[in-house]
Amino acid sequence: MKKVLLIEDDVILRENTAELLELSDYNVITAPNGKVGLEIAKKSLPNIIVCDIMMPELDGYGVLEALAKNEETKHIPFIFLSAKTERKDVRKGMDLGADDYITKPFEEDELISAIESRLAKAAILKDRNEMTENAEPENELRTLNDLKNFFDDNGETLTFSQGDIIYEEGQHSNYIYLISKGLVKCHKLDEQGKDLTTALYKEDDLFGYTSFTLNTPYQETANAIQDTVLVGISKNELKDVLNTNHKVTLELIQLLTDDLTNVKEQLLQMAYSSAKKRTANTILKFSEKLNRKPDEMIRISRNDLASVAGIALESLIRTLSSFKDMGIIEIEGRNIKILDIDKLYNMN
Repeated sequence: MKKVLLIEDDVILRENTAELLELSDYNVITAPNGKVGLEIAKKSLPNIIVCDIMMPELDGYGVLEALAKNEETKHIPFIFLSAKTERKDVRKGMDLGADDYITKPFEEDELISAIESRLAKAAILKDRNEMTENAEPENELRTLNDLKNFFDDNGETLTFSQGDIIYEEGQHSNYIYLISKGLVKCHKLDEQGKDLTTALYKEDDLFGYTSFTLNTPYQETANAIQDTVLVGISKNELKDVLNTNHKVTLELIQLLTDDLTNVKEQLLQMAYSSAKKRTANTILKFSEKLNRKPDEMIRISRNDLASVAGIALESLIRTLSSFKDMGIIEIEGRNIKILDIDKLYNMN
């Protein structure tokens, strides 16, 4: 049974959350403030720590900093649980090394899912470290997964709220990014001033690459469509990695080739497909990128849908209304639910 240390000064929330975790088969240890929690963590060495931020004696930031300085506790997965929702607070927590940040009030599934995923990641890293210790030394990166692990281990973590600009067209392209969480839209304005979405990137995708050898600025603007966590590596550092790891360079070339193929397909669709076909394909694309099941609601702005589909906003709204009348989708505010996925795939 995995051991969870819950550090929370609110008595009712602490007891309720502890009960919730115990019902999910966790062994729960609780602490009423950061100072007590830190001492318990050092003595009991829990498998994971869930910690409030604003507490007497010692706040959550102080707890995490102290744990990071201790060899026995620095690798324990750490999740912040807080009512502080401003981007600067989230970024501060992630920059200090927190594995996740959950805002109050929270859903039961959200907390359990966060704990399960962090424990799974810790187990994987532990197995990998043990395998590395027992194997012959080998530092070569061979696959894209190796490269993404390099990002996780060596990159700078950045957090963005929904709607935030990650970078703008024309800015120096200093970083390549891996998405740890969220969804990113890249777009640019054409000669008529129309906003054209060039790509959508989901969790575990790489983006932001222009030229690895020239000081080429970003050719598009990138926005966070959802609250997003990125890991960034400087272009110079990545170039050094690619110079000494030729196999992963070939993998990256294939990724760039696939991206170009997708862009060509998108341009062909915009040039020759009907508004209904483009709208249907765009709904399916967002559903895929958001990792939603067909019968789950997807929340996306009409402007983003129109931009990706390459049609006017008014045309998109009329098309969505016709899809609703045909029983293909259900609309609730900004939310869209697919009712007949086959008809979307076969739309002409």
